Amino acid sequence: MIATFVHVWVKPEFIDAFVEATIENHKQSVKEPGNLRFDILRDATDPAKFVLYEAYMSDKDLAEHKNTAHYQQWRDTVADWMAQPRQGIRHDVVFPTDRSQW
Repeated sequence: MIATFVHVWVKPEFIDAFVEATIENHKQSVKEPGNLRFDILRDATDPAKFVLYEAYMSDKDLAEHKNTAHYQQWRDTVADWMAQPRQGIRHDVVFPTDRSQW
């Protein structure tokens, strides 16, 4: 299982639009068969800083996510709204290891 923390810094004038577009991406991402979680977090001290927590069953599932129309639409839509390039940091899941525990 793979978890990725995607750090995103959004230009202040695009925060509301970014949230809306990211919620739409979330709604489709959680329907993917290999998706375990897709959480949208906002920094408590910086309203323009977000972290997306994404967990997938496998590398294959993560790669398939990046090929979906909803991900590509989100990526293209929010690209110019970012104050700096987003930063994805991959982690291997230690626990839980059983899908039923998610």
